[in-house]
Amino acid sequence: MDNDVCIDASLALAWLLPKERSQATDGLILQWHTKGMRLITAPLFHPEVASVIRQQVYFKKLPPEEGEDAFSLSLQLKVETVDEPEIYHLAWELARKFNLPRTYGMQYLAVAELRDCELWTNDTRFINSLQGKAPRLRWAGEYNPGEKVL
Repeated sequence: MDNDVCIDASLALAWLLPKERSQATDGLILQWHTKGMRLITAPLFHPEVASVIRQQVYFKKLPPEEGEDAFSLSLQLKVETVDEPEIYHLAWELARKFNLPRTYGMQYLAVAELRDCELWTNDTRFINSLQGKAPRLRWAGEYNPGEKVL
């Protein structure tokens, strides 16, 4: 879709966790909001976000009250979950194609493929694992807040 952009959990966590925030990630959300973009994601998004926030609190990397706030805010994010059976099949095929051991990240890429849009991430390991082989995949760290995207 012309106004869809797919995001993964790492990008949402960059908005929710103070230590992860950056001008680039803040600039992306502001630009998407201004342009009326619809944020979409894979079914594992909310469990993954909640799990990372909880882990940050458990390991004392985030104070409990900040964890509660981040979790509450995560539930208020206007991100539409796309849950279609094709996602799982395509994620499996993409993991096989790119010779990856897991399908987690591929679920996000599958959503982007099925909805014909870009997938934005803040996860450098994910970016590095595909080494430029997935043209839809974009890294938030490369975004220049003065740049227009989409």
